[in-house]
Amino acid sequence: MPKYLFEAFTERGEKIRGEKEAESVLELQQELKKEGLILIEAYPKKEIKISLSIGKGVSVSEKLFFTKNLAVMLGAGITLPEALLNLSLQMKNKSFAKAILKIHQKVLKGEKFSLALSEYPHYFSELYQNIVMAGEESGRLEENLNLLATQLEKEAELKQRVKGALIYPAIIVVAMIVIGVLMFVVVIPKISKVFQELNVELPKTTKFILSLVNFFSTNWYFVFFFTFLILIFIFQFLKTKFGKKIFDKILISLPIIGDLSKKQNCAMLARSLASLLESGISLPRALEITEKVLENVHFKKILLEGLEYVKKGKRLSECFKKYPQIIFPTLTMMLETGEMSGETTTLLKKIADFYENEVEEMTKSLSSIIEPILLLLIGGVVAFFAISMLQPIYSMMQALSQ
Repeated sequence: MPKYLFEAFTERGEKIRGEKEAESVLELQQELKKEGLILIEAYPKKEIKISLSIGKGVSVSEKLFFTKNLAVMLGAGITLPEALLNLSLQMKNKSFAKAILKIHQKVLKGEKFSLALSEYPHYFSELYQNIVMAGEESGRLEENLNLLATQLEKEAELKQRVKGALIYPAIIVVAMIVIGVLMFVVVIPKISKVFQELNVELPKTTKFILSLVNFFSTNWYFVFFFTFLILIFIFQFLKTKFGKKIFDKILISLPIIGDLSKKQNCAMLARSLASLLESGISLPRALEITEKVLENVHFKKILLEGLEYVKKGKRLSECFKKYPQIIFPTLTMMLETGEMSGETTTLLKKIADFYENEVEEMTKSLSSIIEPILLLLIGGVVAFFAISMLQPIYSMMQALSQ
């Protein structure tokens, strides 16, 4: 039988530490309860108590595991403090486990679960906190946790599809850069030496490439430093509000990629609003929370404007109609139908499903669309270099044959 090191409160409120054998933490808690003790935390004796986790991030899969299992435990009749304590020992991320344990302690002392979650915004978003709060107030915590699990799952799938679709084109671009560097550093300098030895008259394109290669080879440190500075400037610029605004505008204006980005944001918008409304949160508050969930600045701006419309008693769809180039008219039309029929939440779910399917279909075909474009681009660059390098050799061979 495993041994546990534990901390507990006595009936007088004094904190004590001890060691006890038990099959599980739940059994340990029950045994201590018989002795008039309230368990605060427990660790298997062989486990190192100090966490070596670095950073504050936690994977979506672990957060999903926590949310789903918490809902199952509550549904099985296990109390919230017991469920939290049990789950804290099952988390692989030690930092996340420690946070859950602290939340357990706060709940045990009578603090609201949602309030305890709010102290860990890097693990639990405002959307997460508010759906939990709505569940606490309405007595539907289990149902709202299941709702959150669906939300997390759909959101993760959506982001993964988009990232997955862009991996192949990114690999092609990196390969193209590597090939270009190898040609500039290894291949072309060797060919240049041959031209110098043969004293061949070179075409303008060949002279241009050779002068470019010569500049890079003699000033490589300057080129490297200048490129590094440009990259730092771009990254810093994108962190500013103005830079983010420009980047997001370019992103949604691009062919193919822009359409994919808009559909992803529309799906996230509809899914988040539907989850919040279904959990019992009012539309104005749901809009405030959803605005923080979205990534694109222009979608955020529209939602904040929509919030003002709703506060004035107008329909959200009226605001969306003003931006057909960003919010798809199909979404606006379906939302308006939901508003008129009183089925806004149901229609938002259907909108989310529709655009999630659209994103899935687009990501499946994205590689086949972008691949020919990239191959043509690479082929064009390679052909230009090949012709420029081979043209003098061909001219020289013609001269020798005459």
